[in-house]
Amino acid sequence: MTGSRAAQRYAKAVLGMAKDRNVAKEVHEDMNLIVQTIKSSNELRAVLKSPVVKESAKISSLKAIFKDVNPVTLGLFGILGDNNRLELLTLVASRYDELYNSMMGIQVAKVTTAVPLTPQLETKIQAKVKELTGNEAEIKNTIDASIIGGFILRVGDLQYNASVASQLTSIKRELQNNTYVSKI
Repeated sequence: MTGSRAAQRYAKAVLGMAKDRNVAKEVHEDMNLIVQTIKSSNELRAVLKSPVVKESAKISSLKAIFKDVNPVTLGLFGILGDNNRLELLTLVASRYDELYNSMMGIQVAKVTTAVPLTPQLETKIQAKVKELTGNEAEIKNTIDASIIGGFILRVGDLQYNASVASQLTSIKRELQNNTYVSKI
């Protein structure tokens, strides 16, 4: 992905500054807010990527939208703007989240489901994470209707696929490899 090395460097620098000022958690919350806001707004994404919109206008827009964020986060807007890198903001915020979670020893469980998670499902998935890894984790839900039902759980290098689509594919493979069925 273009800019991922630069985003990693910016994220490390922001985390270092946030740690020095004892505001790493507040900046972490800001970064999550930034990712959610930019992902949910097509207009904001378009403005940040546009070569026509001046960097100063982009920074002013970001400061107006995120007026209650920590000064360290506001400083990131300025640095990215000065370097003509505001299109990397979402990536920097995501990298910061990863670095912060690693620093705090927080595992992230990425759960893909066909429908949004309910509190009951979240409890069951948390139990499955604990069974697989021995630790609890922060759950991030992605919705993908193509898995039909069930869920796909990813924690670090581990993946547990309990999706209906996966089970159907497995049955299809078994039937194709069955010598009696394949002769029909």
